Amino acid sequence: MKFLYVLLDGLGDTPHPKLNNQTPLEVANTPILNNLVQKGVTGLVTPVKGNFPPESDVGVFSMLGYEFGNEYVGRGVIESIGSGFNFNEGDLAFRLNFATIDSNNHVIDRRAGRNLSDDEANIIVNDINKNVKLNDSTYSFIIKNTEAHRGTIVFKRNNGDFSSNISNTDPAVDKFFGFGVAKKLSPGMKLSECKPLDDSINTVISSKIVNEFSIKASKVLLNHPVNIKRRKIDKFEANCLLLRDAGTKLPNIVTINQKYNLKFSCIVDLPVEKGIAQLLNMDSFFTNNLLDYENKALKSIDLLERYDFIYVHLKGPDEAGHDGEVLAKKKIIEDIDKRFFKIFLENNKFNDTRIIVASDHATPCISEAHTSDPVPLLISGKNISADNTTVFSERAVVKGKLGKLYGSEVINLAINL
Repeated sequence: MKFLYVLLDGLGDTPHPKLNNQTPLEVANTPILNNLVQKGVTGLVTPVKGNFPPESDVGVFSMLGYEFGNEYVGRGVIESIGSGFNFNEGDLAFRLNFATIDSNNHVIDRRAGRNLSDDEANIIVNDINKNVKLNDSTYSFIIKNTEAHRGTIVFKRNNGDFSSNISNTDPAVDKFFGFGVAKKLSPGMKLSECKPLDDSINTVISSKIVNEFSIKASKVLLNHPVNIKRRKIDKFEANCLLLRDAGTKLPNIVTINQKYNLKFSCIVDLPVEKGIAQLLNMDSFFTNNLLDYENKALKSIDLLERYDFIYVHLKGPDEAGHDGEVLAKKKIIEDIDKRFFKIFLENNKFNDTRIIVASDHATPCISEAHTSDPVPLLISGKNISADNTTVFSERAVVKGKLGKLYGSEVINLAINL
């Protein structure tokens, strides 16, 4: 049997007053997903155990069957590996955002208007790498831009290890046993100082190095040519770096092929997804861009020739959720239905394919942030005895045959159903 597992990033939502107290998924026109529902079984999934809103890294790990208890290596490590860094135990890795602050260090936009180009980010990064020098030459850093406002940074130390027990400089993300917990950006939030969370020498040193870097990088960004140009055309400046999800260790986990005794591959785009694939020893592929749903569908079919299990991470719903754009999220869901699922089903030549559809976390438009809300799950295809669900939505699947479950249970359930 072949398996296609599709996670729609940030799909889950809650009733919204602009949609007559329905969710974007409930009002979206999704005939293909609804047809799959009518031939399958549904349920409601809490992506990650524990009452906290997960970031995408932990959400994906859990939906792939991996749990980390009360300790996690941090998203910074995952993203650095996915960005091509040579990360070693004891290095200090962060995920970062190019962001916009005002003269009083209030965060205006955590994503520099969502319109920072890769070329602009690359120029900024090159100048930071060139012009920012740490006081102690035994410490160094490498910073990379990855896609749009996203980037990663790794600090290295000639003698000794860093500590990850330090706070974020991003005020909209808290730490919870190594997990990043996103909050809604509220007025008045300021760029945070990196603080040690214990009194050990390595922890104090780590926080000092991060703060020294942040101050010096901000000076480079203040009147950087890229920002001067953006200022003139009324765009948010990328005049600040927000660091979060520090990590210093590699996770010790079994590979996904060994875990399920199947041959896996995936279609992923961003460093966090690539890092997860690399750590799980899952062959990874990509297409032209994040929203290239048609080619992702065709690539999935091509990969089914060589692999047992294809995992596809689809971007789109999450960004609209963060921006509070309910109609945009509805449109993106409809695009995925038409441009991914329809193309896949029209071209799929395998009669024994089982399709799994879910999400890595909820990003309700009313919250504009990740939440711990459960997300809908659909399993359809060969040898599935359908339940009575007729549409794919958060409320409709509550009565589905699968009931309520955790993300770490999904793949085993789909294989053995």
